[in-house]
Order: sequence, then C-alpha cells, then structure tokens
Amino acid sequence: MTGLGSSGGGHVRGSGHGPEDVALEIADAVESLTSLWSLAAQESVLRLSVHQLRALRALEAAPDLNLTGLAERLAVGLPTASRLCDRLEAAGLLVRALHPHTRREVQLGLTAQGHRVLDDVAGRRAQALTAVLAGMEPADRAALSRSMRAFLAARESGAPLPGGP
Repeated sequence: MTGLGSSGGGHVRGSGHGPEDVALEIADAVESLTSLWSLAAQESVLRLSVHQLRALRALEAAPDLNLTGLAERLAVGLPTASRLCDRLEAAGLLVRALHPHTRREVQLGLTAQGHRVLDDVAGRRAQALTAVLAGMEPADRAALSRSMRAFLAARESGAPLPGGP
C-alpha cells in the first residue's frame, strides 16, 4: 500500500473525504500501527509470534477455554491449536488442567508468567503508541480521539459489513 503523502510507485490517492478515500487512509494507518505493534511485541521479554500472542490474549479474555474453544476463537484447526498450546506450555505461559466437572475435557489457562508477558507487551505497545502520538499537535490528537470514538460508535450501532446480513 502507498503511504499517506507518499510519492512511491503506488497508486495516487485522492484528497477526498468520501468513505472510500478515508477507508484507504485508515488502511494505511492500520498497516503502520500493526507494524508498530509487532515491533513492540518483538522487544518483549519473550519473542512471541502473532499467533502465540493472539492465543494468549484469547485465554486472557476467556479463562478456562478448552482446545476447541481456542481453535474457534483463533479460526484455526485443532491440530494447529494443539501445536500452538504445546509451544506455549513448553515456554511456561500456558497450563492445561482437567475440567473439574467434565473429566474428559482439558481447560487451558495462562500461568503467572503468561500474564506477565501479556502485561509487558501491552506496556511496550502503549509506550510506542504514546511516542507517536506525542509527535502530533494537540488539536490533531483531539481530532483523532473524536474520530475514533465516532468510528467505534458507528461500528457498535451495527453498521453493515460487506457480505454480511
């Protein structure tokens, strides 16, 4: 993708404010933010892949998921989720335990180290984002904040997605 204001070999962006123009600008910003996020995560105590971080975040959001639940949340197959859990368990970030009521089911949970790693990554990401935001004019930060709130409100109000109901 061609960055905002870039004159590289990509296509030229209009300066319009229509949904398509703004969507392209946001896509560029998200790509930059994703890169910033990944770099911050790579500087963490443990260098984890995006998939490993997603798995840890899923387990943080829904403690005691089973393997099937984790696979569904990550949109991966059971063998992939199982191998992912094997690596996270070997790193001391995840623990497997028998479900107290359904002995055939195994629950997955974060260890204390898993929580510390997620906290470390979140802190590094916040620092990286704060550094970028500090380079913006206060009025631009305020406008960005208002715009993000408006975006989230439109999304929560059920704005239709392409191909969705």
